[in-house]
Formats: sequence, C-alpha cells, structure tokens
Amino acid sequence: MAFPKLLASTIIAASILAGAPAAAAPATASWSWPLSPKPSALRLFDPPDKPWLSGHRGVDLGPTSDGAPVTAPSDGVVTFAGVVVDRPVLTLDHGDGLRSSFEPVTSGLKEGDTVHKGQVIGSLEPGHCRNSSCLHWGVRSGDDYVNPLGFVEDMRPSVLLPLH
Repeated sequence: MAFPKLLASTIIAASILAGAPAAAAPATASWSWPLSPKPSALRLFDPPDKPWLSGHRGVDLGPTSDGAPVTAPSDGVVTFAGVVVDRPVLTLDHGDGLRSSFEPVTSGLKEGDTVHKGQVIGSLEPGHCRNSSCLHWGVRSGDDYVNPLGFVEDMRPSVLLPLH
C-alpha cells in the first residue's frame, strides 16, 4: 500500500520543514493554550541553525495583562520554579521527554508539585515584551527545542492526495 507510506512521508517532511523533529510534535493538537482566551502569537518559533547561535526558542503569546493567569497546557510535574537572570521562570516535565517553560511567570508551585492540564500554574509578570505584556512559552523534546504551537494547533500543511 503506497498511500499510507506517502502520507507518512509527507507528514515527516512537513515536520522537518517546520523546524521540528518529526517525533516531537503530535499529529493533532492535544495540549491547551497556557493563556485564555486563545492568544495571538506575537513572535514565532525561530530556532537557530546551530544550538549555540541566537534564535527564538519558543513563542511569545499575548498581548495580555500583567497578572494574567497562566495555565498548564498538559499534565506535568514542576522541575524548576525560580529566577533565571532577572526573570521568574517555571518549567514543567510532561513525560516522554517533553518539558515546557514559561516566563516571566511567578508561581507558588515548587519543584516536585504535580499539575493538571488547565490548572493555573502562576501569573504573568511584566518585562518580556517591550510594548505589551506577553508570555514566552518554550517546549523541549529531549535536548531539542520544538515549536510549542504544534501542541495546540494542527500545523500540518494541507496535502492534496490522489483520488485512487
């Protein structure tokens, strides 16, 4: 059967072209947005060509207001809650090698706390976007940064398939 192989090859190629390892992004969106209502993507995922080069390893979501509640996009466990450089950061481990991080977010959660999809995990602080409040959301699969939008939207391109 050539049809399933063609479809699978197309999906894998589309994932690679989108800048994410094929296995890292789910075939359909299964997480929820960390802000409500559904935010706009103010700055998109733009991974560097090499791990040590500059790039944008997540997405900036907003605009929203300071103090806006940030929710867990999926079940997980807190692996970090603290300050990095000058911003409060919260990191969740979702299993299967997937970790998400949120900044600038203050939270009463601590390392080891379990969270559930949709649960408020903290509040947005000012300081990330210059002209408005926004949330920087990053996702890693193993050591690789992947596009967080692939977990909340079906980002596969439309593909025309033969009728036969």
